[in-house]
Parts: sequence; structure tokens; C-alpha cells
Amino acid sequence: MTGESDESAEETQASEEAAESTESGLQDGDFVRLAYTARTVEDDSLVDTTDEEVAEEEGVADEGTFEPRVIVLGSGHIFADVEEAIEGSEVGDSGSVTVPAPEAFGEYDQEEVRTVSTDKIPEDDRYPGAAVQIDNQQGYLETIIGGRARVDFNHPLAGDDIEYEYEIVGEVDDELEQAQGLMNMFFDIELDMFIETDEVEEEQVVESDDDDDEGEPETETVTVEKETLYIDSDPQLAMNQQWMFQKQQIAQQLIDQVGIDRVIVQEVIDGNPMGGMGMPGMMGGGDLEDALEDVDVDADEIAEELDEEIDADEPTTE
Repeated sequence: MTGESDESAEETQASEEAAESTESGLQDGDFVRLAYTARTVEDDSLVDTTDEEVAEEEGVADEGTFEPRVIVLGSGHIFADVEEAIEGSEVGDSGSVTVPAPEAFGEYDQEEVRTVSTDKIPEDDRYPGAAVQIDNQQGYLETIIGGRARVDFNHPLAGDDIEYEYEIVGEVDDELEQAQGLMNMFFDIELDMFIETDEVEEEQVVESDDDDDEGEPETETVTVEKETLYIDSDPQLAMNQQWMFQKQQIAQQLIDQVGIDRVIVQEVIDGNPMGGMGMPGMMGGGDLEDALEDVDVDADEIAEELDEEIDADEPTTE
């Protein structure tokens, strides 16, 4: 009996040590700052990089900001094969992963190369290699013959294996840095952001002593604390198509992954001595008469002229 007990204890200890070993290092949900360069295996073409020197060598340094990026493990921000390699690693670790085409940008599908009418393509885009949007599908123009065009709707990197070299630069624990990192992943825009704890009044359902369950639920107004991320919007963000169509999903990611309670986007309007577009006073306060006085126009005269034109246009009755 003693031997069996010792053997059982050893198995339990081994199991616990294995579990601890499995969960050591970086895990799903962790924010990490990652430096990487991805290239195609076949012809060594650059796919993406966070290295400014590499960007300069490839002639793409003016296409954005190149610095290590913040990603959340387990959230699909990078290829799944790379996530698997990083999980369990430590800050400072580096490695290289080959991502096969099916797991990268998909296999090349010849059926996705289709012939369409050139009428569907703007005249300025009627040249080989042009990126075109047809029936809400992105494609690349191959050839034009007469009134027909061959368009490839495969991803430009479909069929390519990708070599992904990475280094784990650091782990991000600060909530504001986490939020900024996520926003930078979506948009290459510098945004002013801050986090505050606000007191907010909200309605909450209270338990009722009434046995009648069919009645309206009773509520009361309570004051609760909400951790709020404030984002100062600007024209670049406001006019960004991804933000316009996906702001709800992006805000939900911030809430779920950073662990805040809500997101408030504040519109920022810079002061302008001209009051913005249009006549002074029309957009920045004041009334129409004040605005007309500022441009040396008599509002009464305009009103009289309008009345005379209206009287002249009215049909006469006999």
C-alpha cells in the first residue's frame, strides 16, 4: 500500500509540474511588443516589417511608421503558427517560423481569375496591375482585350509560404499603453488618449418582494464607477473608412482585451479666427444678422429684396 501511495504522489507531482511548465511564459491574452520581418520563402520579397532599416533598404520607409508593435496573443493579430511559437516564451526570446501558404494568405485558386466587362472598371484603372474593386470584391487587373478584362481576385500573396522572423521586445502591462498599441495596430495615426475612473449614474434592476413575476421589473438609479478610455478624435480618424464602418467592433476589442468599462471618443475642433468654413458666425456661434454685418451687408435690405421677388413671382388672380 505504501508503494502504491508513493507512486500515486509522484504521478500527481509530475502532473502538476507539467501543468506549471505548460503555463509558464507568455500566454493567450498577454500584450507583447513584437519586432518582426516577414518575407516570402520563394523570392524573398518583403511582406511586412517593424524594422526601419529594413524598410529603408526596401524603399518603403515613407509608407508608415516602423517600430515594434503591440499585439495580443490568441487574438489573431498575427499568424497562428507564430502565436504558437511565442506562447510559453519569455521577453527577449526570438525565433523564425515558416508559415505555409494555406495558413498564411491561402492557396492560389485559378477559378478566382475571372473575365469581366471593362465597363465595371474606371478608365484611370485600366492598366495591368491596377487594384480594382468589382462587385465589392478586391482584385488586380491582369489584361484588357477589347471590352473584356481579366481580373485576379486572389490575394497578391496567395500560394506563397511566408518566413516570419521575430523578437519579443517586451510585455505591456499598462492599460493606456495596451489601448494605444491596439489603436496603432488598426490605424497609423497619433491619437491623444487617456484613462479615467468616472462616477456614472445608471439604472439597475432590484429584487422585488412582490410574488407577481409578470409585472414590470423594479429599477433604481445608482452611482457606479466606470473605467473610461477617452480618445481625442481628429479629421484623420473621423474620415478613416475602417473607423467609420468598424468603430463599434474596435471599441469592443478595446473593452474586452484591455479590461476597461467603456470608450468615449471626443471630437476635437481647433480654434480658427475665421470661424471655420463659411461666413463668420455661421458655424462658430452668433446669428445671421451679426454675420452679415461682419461682411458689410444690410440684412434689412436683403429681406426687402426677397419680399419683392416673392411678390413678383406670386400668380395673380382675376
